Amino acid sequence: MNLIFRVIMFSFLGALMFASCKPRKGHAVKEADQKGMKDHYRSYFPVGVAVGPQSLKGDEAVLIKQHFNSITAENAMKMGPIHPQENRYFWRDADSIVSFAEKNGLKIRGHNLLWHEQTPDWLFKDGSGNQVSKEVLLLRLKDHITSVVKRYKGKIYAWDVVNEAIDDSPQNYLRNSEWYRICGDEFISKAFQYAHEADPEALLFYNDYNTERPEKRERIYRLLKELLNAKVPVHGVGLQAHWSIYEPTEQDLRAAIEKYSSLGLQLHITELDMSVYPWEKDRREKRPDEADSLSPELEQKQIAQYSMVFKVFREYKKNITSVTFWNVSDRYTWLDSYPVAGRKNYPLLFDINLKPKKAYWEVVNFKK
Repeated sequence: MNLIFRVIMFSFLGALMFASCKPRKGHAVKEADQKGMKDHYRSYFPVGVAVGPQSLKGDEAVLIKQHFNSITAENAMKMGPIHPQENRYFWRDADSIVSFAEKNGLKIRGHNLLWHEQTPDWLFKDGSGNQVSKEVLLLRLKDHITSVVKRYKGKIYAWDVVNEAIDDSPQNYLRNSEWYRICGDEFISKAFQYAHEADPEALLFYNDYNTERPEKRERIYRLLKELLNAKVPVHGVGLQAHWSIYEPTEQDLRAAIEKYSSLGLQLHITELDMSVYPWEKDRREKRPDEADSLSPELEQKQIAQYSMVFKVFREYKKNITSVTFWNVSDRYTWLDSYPVAGRKNYPLLFDINLKPKKAYWEVVNFKK
């Protein structure tokens, strides 16, 4: 009798322990889900992230390898960092990013070959400090693009060749940069030509922001159509996707995708983040009324916006062939200092502790 009683008690206690350890309803899937974002979207498109050398070690490296299958250098391949002086290249940081990608089987997008920002002054000046001629500037551009693209030939499958050449003002067409003032619009077609000559297999993209706003969309479309009509080797358009909880609307996003796709170009979402503040271009200081926290109200708006844009991305998977987030997590984002100095932003799918946010689960829990 005593033995039977002990058997019954042990069985009862075991059942209680099992019940207490069992995941609560609603959390079981999340706790058991060891898939990365890249796995959820394997039949749709590669999912990438912008990185610097500091992201390639420690817990961030672990997160990158779990969730992403493509990377982009956030700054290391831009003209200023990689070519600071006419006769000197700084390859270390870019090489480390390429090496990390190759070691871990990640695709690599190159960013970028020509931009009006982060461009060294020596490009535009001669030995006396005077502005160089169009011929000299185009030759320097060719040397730069050839050196960079050939170094990573066969490793980088796609390049953002020209970045943000369209002006912010609806009254203008092309941005009045030093490139434009010295070369006219020829610098754009020449950049694509030089990149194609350096690596004929690489996909070449024009990359810009606010690509969904109707008036800017039309000017970007005009530029792409002109390039294609002139037989310039451009293969796709990069939609930077520096968006917010306030824009774009689903209607504008769909219209942009269909407009650019009508040209037969690939679409890459190149720099995705979802600011919890309205879009701003001009730098300013933080105001006292701007809180450094993600309120429940802002979080819900962010969840809804991420849900909407990824639903649209999935529907247009034949047109959208890559999606890249701009930075790894809310721990660090470029929006923490731009355009408002000292204001913390929370634009990504992983929080400051590298844990998936509610918006992450909304993005990956969809019907296949």
